[in-house]
Amino acid sequence: MDQIAFFLPQHAPTWLDVVATPVLIFALGWLSVIDAKEFRLPDMGTIPLIAAGVFLAALRIRDIPGDALLGAFIGFGLFAAIGGFYFKKRGIEALGLGDAKLLAAAGAWLGWQALPLIILIASLFGILLAVIRSQDVGGAIPFGPPLALAFILLWLAFCGPFVRFVF
Repeated sequence: MDQIAFFLPQHAPTWLDVVATPVLIFALGWLSVIDAKEFRLPDMGTIPLIAAGVFLAALRIRDIPGDALLGAFIGFGLFAAIGGFYFKKRGIEALGLGDAKLLAAAGAWLGWQALPLIILIASLFGILLAVIRSQDVGGAIPFGPPLALAFILLWLAFCGPFVRFVF
């Protein structure tokens, strides 16, 4: 657990972070189901998550949440740039703006430091999903569910002791 401490917010979680955890789990589950079925992540699910992450970070540090804001901007910008580049080169939308907004939400909740680990974990889960679905010839793999899973795993690592105490 100490090995991932760098990737998590540096301030201790608050009671509001813990109370927000079931809401986050529900929202990420809902977004994952939609993405698995429709290959899209609706703004009505991703944008409020970005705002909630910034809000919780501001309450946690009682100041302007620079790490959360930077996490949201870098998360969105990175995936939007990769998706745009791929679309320009191949003419196929493989990484959409919904994925970029979901990574922005993860960056808002966990800070910019968590982004590399979120992307790594989500990519590993995505590869596993691709292997499982390898029988689907030409089947697209939604990236929202692996991204949501990585997001919630790191959030639970951050809130870990408090979540076990409350629930």
